Amino acid sequence: MAYSFINKRDPNAPYTLGPKISDWDEQRGQWLKNNPDYPNFIGPNKPRVLLVTGSSPKPCENPVGDHYLLKSIKNKIDYCRLHGIEIFYNMALLDAEMAGFWAKLPLIRKLLLSHPEVEFLWWMDSDAMFTDMAFEVPWERYKDSNFVMHGWNEMVYDEKNWIGLNTGSFLLRNCQWSLDILDAWAPMGPKGKIRDEAGKILTRELKNRPVFEADDQSAMVYLLATGKEQWGDKVYLENHYYLHGYWGILVDRYEEMIENYHPGLGDHRWPLVTHFVGCKPCGKFGDYPVERCLKQMDRAYNFGDNQILQMYGFTHKSLASRRVKRVRNETSNPLDVKDELGLLHPAFKAIKLPTSS
Repeated sequence: MAYSFINKRDPNAPYTLGPKISDWDEQRGQWLKNNPDYPNFIGPNKPRVLLVTGSSPKPCENPVGDHYLLKSIKNKIDYCRLHGIEIFYNMALLDAEMAGFWAKLPLIRKLLLSHPEVEFLWWMDSDAMFTDMAFEVPWERYKDSNFVMHGWNEMVYDEKNWIGLNTGSFLLRNCQWSLDILDAWAPMGPKGKIRDEAGKILTRELKNRPVFEADDQSAMVYLLATGKEQWGDKVYLENHYYLHGYWGILVDRYEEMIENYHPGLGDHRWPLVTHFVGCKPCGKFGDYPVERCLKQMDRAYNFGDNQILQMYGFTHKSLASRRVKRVRNETSNPLDVKDELGLLHPAFKAIKLPTSS
């Protein structure tokens, strides 16, 4: 395969994610018109969604880390299958300058531009798992929004708190506005001097931020807090359910949730996502003891997996156990078995197939 000459980036020019695009809404609108078999909405109020996640191209430093990455992607495949969502799993570093926290940005831009049929891209970190398999994102709520993150307006806009929002699980609409905010978000990302210097600015400007290099989450808090007029109208900081749920306040309560509540709530009673921030199961050094992290990741995985297994008459013996047990007898009339959670043939999965002309 022959490749044309690839231009090298000018090291003295400011960093950009790619050539400036100003008419994406027009380009995309025309493409959708020309390709009616690839609609960006697959049902009423049901956008076509691409969930994007990934991990390093190298094996994990911690030898069991790859097993937890496997559990994490299996968990996402299960949720996405139930909810009619497509998945893209990335293992390539597309831009060496944007390693680490920032690797998602070039990837997200590339996918938005390559898949005009996708209405929303859902980024999810590899250390986040779905723990409510029945919860359907309230897409209608975001009809006037382009960027949905878990967070609180007052913590971001008033306090400038570095944990006022979380960028480990977010929804981004495929539109010109999103390309613009990606362009505004990226300049603090290039590793080395730029990222180190930007980190100092973020620590100085944001509440409670420790001293470390610039990260994508702090940069987004800073971007919104200093540019509310420009971006705020189209950003939805969601806190009515856990688009991101911090694991530390959730994992010890799973048994209590099972006792008192049911899937489909998505909030503190039964969280949509449990996110293992600071655990780093793939690396050697996280912010928490490795044993505690792995034990709780197993519990979160099994908590979500039980909702899948129950559809087929099984459940884990306990949240700590890999082993499963039968929860109902086999029958010669399998289609009469009640689908407790409504997940075998959920209405929200119904895909509108284009009528052939």
